[in-house]
Amino acid sequence: MKHTLYILLFLLTLTSCQSQTGNKTSNDNLGGPCEGCEAVYDYGDRYLPAVDTLPGFQENEPKIKITGTVFKLDGKTPAADVILYIYHTNRKGIYETRGGEEGWARRHGIFRGWIKTGADGRYTFYTFRPASYPSGIAAEHIHITVKEPNKKEYYITDYYFEDDPLLTSRVRNNLKPRGGSGIMKPVLQNGIYVIERDIILGLNIPNYE
Repeated sequence: MKHTLYILLFLLTLTSCQSQTGNKTSNDNLGGPCEGCEAVYDYGDRYLPAVDTLPGFQENEPKIKITGTVFKLDGKTPAADVILYIYHTNRKGIYETRGGEEGWARRHGIFRGWIKTGADGRYTFYTFRPASYPSGIAAEHIHITVKEPNKKEYYITDYYFEDDPLLTSRVRNNLKPRGGSGIMKPVLQNGIYVIERDIILGLNIPNYE
């Protein structure tokens, strides 16, 4: 009897652990390899609104507003409770740190932020335009990771700037539109460059169900 009880307790514990893990990392093959995507959880227990302002926004130019709607795979239905995580370089093309960073902050730097969509699927980030890496071999870009409810986190195509001379035809042709196109046209409005990008969850994401 005791032996049977221990087995039942073990199975219940195992099921519970799998269930808790599943909230974070179900669909283990979703999206393919993604180094650093787990940084999407670095917000801790903070409340995430649909609008975030990244560090350095006030001090740096040109300022940008990145906004749009997150849709489900049908491209029509707004998706709620989706977390978006972005990070980028400073104006010298470096992932700047201040010292004392832990975890992925040591790699991604201080210019990063998180939002969580509401029922309308809308999101907005206020930040500044990053620079290309010091080597000058990569177009300016902003990284983005997506975390849907009950799905594993995955990356989508970075944000790119249509007017970037480093965004050559060859580079454009090699970009895979995960979540939709990431090439954006900055439009100056009241002293800030506004960039519109809608995101379609699961679009061109391997093993998406």
